[in-house]
Amino acid sequence: MKDSNKINRRKFLKVFGAGSIGAIAAMTGCKNPLKKNADLYKEQVEPPKGKMTYRINPHTNDKVSILGFGMMRLPLVGSDQSLESTAPVDQVALNKLVDYAIDHGVNYFDTSPAYSQGNSESATGKALHRHPRNKYYVATKLSNFDPSTQTREKSIEMFNDSLKYLQVDYIDYYLLHAIGMDGMDSFKKRYIDNGILDFLVEKRKTGKIRNLGFSYHGDVKVFDWLVANNDKYHWDFAQIELNYIDWKHAKEINDINTDAEYLYNELDKNGIPAIIMEPLLGGRLSNLPVPLANEIKKRDPEHSVASWAFRYAASPKDVLTVLSGMTYMEHLKDNLLSYCPLKPLTDSDKVFLEDIACKMMDIKTIPCNNCKYCMPCPYGVDIPGIFVHYNKCQNEGLMPQNTRSPNYIKYRREFLIGMDRSVPKLRQADHCIGCGQCKPHCPQSIDIPKELQNIDVFVEQLKENKNI
Repeated sequence: MKDSNKINRRKFLKVFGAGSIGAIAAMTGCKNPLKKNADLYKEQVEPPKGKMTYRINPHTNDKVSILGFGMMRLPLVGSDQSLESTAPVDQVALNKLVDYAIDHGVNYFDTSPAYSQGNSESATGKALHRHPRNKYYVATKLSNFDPSTQTREKSIEMFNDSLKYLQVDYIDYYLLHAIGMDGMDSFKKRYIDNGILDFLVEKRKTGKIRNLGFSYHGDVKVFDWLVANNDKYHWDFAQIELNYIDWKHAKEINDINTDAEYLYNELDKNGIPAIIMEPLLGGRLSNLPVPLANEIKKRDPEHSVASWAFRYAASPKDVLTVLSGMTYMEHLKDNLLSYCPLKPLTDSDKVFLEDIACKMMDIKTIPCNNCKYCMPCPYGVDIPGIFVHYNKCQNEGLMPQNTRSPNYIKYRREFLIGMDRSVPKLRQADHCIGCGQCKPHCPQSIDIPKELQNIDVFVEQLKENKNI
């Protein structure tokens, strides 16, 4: 990829984050999540062929698989599969995943110039080009986050590069990437003032773009403006976050968020099909607190906890596809089992999941999705690592709270040892100086220095054997 358009991975993570791709790895902190989660898949059933559920795009009559393949985090060469790895894409492993997905009916593949250290489009193009063009729809984005890529010339160059790296003559689904992240002014700089949105509309007329849409994060005023101007731009689709927490509780997590119920209903009223991202809420819905996971397994022992979230995201009638990052074959197979075919949730199922959502909201965790927007810390603090360990203990009911509790000594020891194992001592909360550099980058608007200070006090109290 040309250096002028290549987006620095660290800068991209700060702007956009890691999403739900590789969610199990993100939530467990493992370099290879399958080693720690092998029990999730050891008795995995082989998904059937010819059973994929499809939805029809009313604008183009595209027959789209309800499961979409997110190409944000691809398999890498070597054992280090972490977000920080600089290893090259394992093209052989990726080809195998794409072949298996297509063989089982998946036909929607979502990428971006910014994904996988700028290598996703090229790797995706190599994998897909081996198949007939009518076997897949490819989606990519105008990811002009960096000011150096926001001129008309550079944005057009990014669009043309996408065609080249994907090895296609046209792009099936093209998105304005992450509109709303920095408000209306940023949106106008990226797409309006430089005339790029008008350029993309023209490209749709010529057939270089078959469907034009946007992915939304952040300021709902930008979302509302785009929907209000549907008569002008004729959006073919829009990509939003939707899961059984965000449906009604997104604003409870963070008051700058918008509930998915509102977003979906606005799209529905305007005849705009929805593509879903974050069906697992950054992995949190595949790693539920143990008591809640047990409730779900009791209701349906045959399917994974994650499958409930995927079925929830796909159940609304105007959802065109649900994106999932599937770095490992086991992830792909589990998702295929949820969608081959899709068994929509009943009203009773939805009530059940809303009860799960309410119980999750009552658990006092830090709303960190381990996206690493906040990193790197200039003082070396492993912010997401600290929060992941704290939340894990909260979720599993293992927090040492009272010295009179019969489990206090055990929980105290496990918390302190677990913290030392998860986060090196020089990167723990006591090394935060409260500079606040991390705060503007957090999509959940967490007061990170305050939370780190609270955890530091908590740890010191544990070390002194005091009641919490």
